[in-house]
This record gives sequence, C-alpha cells and structure tokens, in this order.
Amino acid sequence: MNRQKKTGTIVVILLLLFTSVSCKQPVSYGETEGESFPTANEVVLAMESGVNLGNVFDLGAHAFDFYELASIIVLYERAGMKHIRIPTTWMDAVNGSSLTDAEGNVDFSHPRIQVLTQVIDFAIERELYVVLNAHHERSFKANYDGSETYNNKLRNLWTDIAEHYKEYNHYLIFEILNEPEGAFGHWGTEVSPISEQALRFTRDVMRLGVDAIRSTGGNNEKRTVMIATNAYGNHNMIFDVYPTVDELPGGGADDYLAIQVHSYDPWEFCGENGENTAYPGVAFTSSSMRAVAEHGRMLQVPINYGEFGVGRDGNQSERDTDLVREYYRTVVQTALAEGMSSTVWDDRGWFGLVEQDGTNTFRFKFDIVPYMLAED
Repeated sequence: MNRQKKTGTIVVILLLLFTSVSCKQPVSYGETEGESFPTANEVVLAMESGVNLGNVFDLGAHAFDFYELASIIVLYERAGMKHIRIPTTWMDAVNGSSLTDAEGNVDFSHPRIQVLTQVIDFAIERELYVVLNAHHERSFKANYDGSETYNNKLRNLWTDIAEHYKEYNHYLIFEILNEPEGAFGHWGTEVSPISEQALRFTRDVMRLGVDAIRSTGGNNEKRTVMIATNAYGNHNMIFDVYPTVDELPGGGADDYLAIQVHSYDPWEFCGENGENTAYPGVAFTSSSMRAVAEHGRMLQVPINYGEFGVGRDGNQSERDTDLVREYYRTVVQTALAEGMSSTVWDDRGWFGLVEQDGTNTFRFKFDIVPYMLAED
C-alpha cells in the first residue's frame, strides 16, 4: 500500500464550539431506564483503535492543560479512533504531589484530578471510550507482599475512584493496574514472572481491584473492567497468568471483564534503543497476536492491546520509514481482524505520534497514524 500523505491540524479555538465542561463536578452519564450496559466483549469491539495520552497524568512530562489535551483528542478522533486511554499515577508523586494519602484514599480536590475529569468528560461527550487506570505506582509494585497493608491501599484507591465516577455510563472503563512488575515478576530480575508468587500476586490484586469496583454498586456492577498480565503486561504472559477461567476474577462468571495486554516485541526493534534491522516482519507480529486472541476466545474474555509502538531515542528518522509504519499497521489491523481492540502508545517523545504545530495545534508525526488506520 502506498504511503498516505495525510496530516491533520486542529486549532484550539474550535474546541470552544464542542465543550462547556466544568471542572467543578464530574458530568453524570447515567444508564437510562430500561437500558442495560453492553458486555465487555461488545465494548472492546466498539473500541476498535485508540491512543494513550502518555506521559501526562502518569509522569507529568507534559502540561496538565485541558485545551491542549482536547485538541489532541479531536485530532485522533477525526482520524478515526474510537477510544483514549489515560495513564494516571495515583499513589506515587507526579511533579511533587500524589493524588492519594498513604492509605490510598484519593484527594478529589487535587487540581490534577479536576483536569483529568474535564478530559474524561470531553471524550465521553464525543462518544469516545475512556480507559482510566492506575499506571506507574512503582512503590506499590516494587514492595507488594500480599499483606493487608498493601491490599487496603489498592482497595481504597479503587473504591474511591469507582464511587466518584459511579454515575458515568459504559463509555468509562477501569483498568486495575498497569504493567505489574517488581514483586509481580519480570524476566531477568530476581522474581521470575512464572514463579508461584508472581502469578499468585498478579491474580490476587486483579481480583481485589475488580471486587472493590463491583462492591460500589450502581453502574459499576456492569462497567467494563480490565485486568492485566505481569512482566510489564506482556501479551505472552496471558497463557501463564490466566491459563483457564478459574484464574479469572469471578471464575469466568463476569461478563464485564476484559484482559489488557501490551506488546513491544521484540524489544530489540520496538524499544527506544532498538534498531530497524531487528524488524521481525508481519508474520511474526500477527501470529503472536492471533495466538493471544485465540486464548481470549477460549477464556471467553475480550482482549485489548493497551500499549504498542516503536520508539527511538536520538534516532527518530528511523521511525519515518515504511517498515515502522508497517509494524504499527500490522498490530492495528490484526487486532481488528481478531475481534480485539488496540491502543497505541503516544508519549510525544521516543514513541511520539503527534507533534506541536503552533499553540495548542498538533499534526501527525511521520504519517504513522493515518497509515496504520487505513484499510486495504
């Protein structure tokens, strides 16, 4: 397929036509009488392709600016994306402050949460699905030991988040814990991801988070909730963490459960210090994804590829190649063909997909997004 020369820009003043969202209180998106929430499978299918608003609420590398973020969302929406993922760090400090106390209780008066809610409201008003997660939480992941001290932190966190956004409709999705590692295991560390402890800890915190959300009742009883694999969420770990329905929260009885996996495979190609010479080819990428999709069908749980991408630190020109664009397109189109959704990683840095073209105006970088969304 010929490379498309499609780019886009959005001027921020146009956003004033689309939103009057207040940062005072979350907008209520309740379920109308007689209407039932779609199952997780229906939600994941409707999500199709989406994007991460990376390195903002999770890291603070970019401004907590509603209009800037809204302009990026509109750019992606007009390109055809149907959802956004908002990586959000709650328990660890971001730019000097955290969103919770030491016990995991959330301070909803924090100005960062005010902007976060504005972004959620803006996206949902445009009928975009929104995945809200607990992202870095490095201290929790490094020190988790299965004790009530740590369990209560996660329980308090998700009880508070779920209560605060309980009236929101099915367009809001919760994701328990991004990329479990540390005590949850990763290759090349002292805790093997396939060890009994690592697998047990991963399953336990996912079950704990789901239970906390469901216990708040209301719309949260049927809200789609995403659980993860360990080893930084690697998609290949789905076979070990959830070999059968028995290892799932609810034992396979929860129709509103989805599994999120990530893939930067192989890291020698996808990582920020990777090289294009390590490109594995279409067959490698698509076959591994199809195996994950087949396992999800066996579990009867839908799959979201919540992160993928190709980064380069100091060698961005390597990303401006058809080879890299082909990798992105393979992930997106394979996910769609297999009934999965995908959420590309955009950090506006190593893995950047948009670049600033004036104040609050953005355009697509290297035409990766238009290329990967284009059908045959």
